[in-house]
Amino acid sequence: MTATIIKGKEVAAELRADLKEEVAQLKEQGVVPGLTVILVGDNPASHSYVKAKAKACEEIGVASEVIKRDVNITQEELLQEIQQLNESEAVHGILVQLPLPNHIDEKAVLNAISPKKDVDGFHPVSVGNMVIGDECYLPCTPHGIIELIKRSGEEISGKHAVVIGRSNIVGKPVAMLLLQENATVTIAHSRTKDLSAMIKQADILVSAVGRPRLVKAEDLKPGAIVIDVGNTMENGKLVGDIDYEPAKEVAGYITPVPGGVGPMTITMLLKNTVDAAKTINNLK
Repeated sequence: MTATIIKGKEVAAELRADLKEEVAQLKEQGVVPGLTVILVGDNPASHSYVKAKAKACEEIGVASEVIKRDVNITQEELLQEIQQLNESEAVHGILVQLPLPNHIDEKAVLNAISPKKDVDGFHPVSVGNMVIGDECYLPCTPHGIIELIKRSGEEISGKHAVVIGRSNIVGKPVAMLLLQENATVTIAHSRTKDLSAMIKQADILVSAVGRPRLVKAEDLKPGAIVIDVGNTMENGKLVGDIDYEPAKEVAGYITPVPGGVGPMTITMLLKNTVDAAKTINNLK
């Protein structure tokens, strides 16, 4: 059995086409969804990510602004910048590109963003609402993962999902979202004993660790849905947590790296921004 490849790039393209239509309809009603990204310092990876986000916004018609600030900006100056964006009627989504310089309290900055414009889904209010199942903007990568699993056509409800990794950005939130889809969820991490035995129980496996080929084909339950969030550079090549080639001969569904989860993250950011524009303007 060879697994069905869940092609995140294709799913993302379909979703962006739908979002482009939504944006066009909003513009007919006088609303232009707007995303503002604050970029502090000269981190090359951060610049690359921000450029990709701006390009994606342009692709579907979302107004995009990138505010670049010197690495020596004070925390107070940055918080003032965020407050101005919170009050701006033209801005529907605010994103502060991480990481921030060491002299700035990352938590204080993220907490300063209005939950109404928190399109990254990192504000404590957003996280709390996600946990209890209330309306909020879901964190982009976990939201994209759930969308990919649903696109497989397989039911999530009743399945045993194993999440490897407990980060606040992916591991914990995707576990909560799987729980809300009525999966039975186990979170594995660096202190988990006999990880291989745990993986063998997984009907759905989400690995978000960043250790190349951590999960071997022999660890997998035959027919499992395997979502690889890993993206580590190795010998100039991007590789995931799953030993992909042999694993796809065991899994029922599997995401590739690259071209799997990655393209979904920015797409869900776009969705959150469009949804925020509708909510702030009391539109459906």
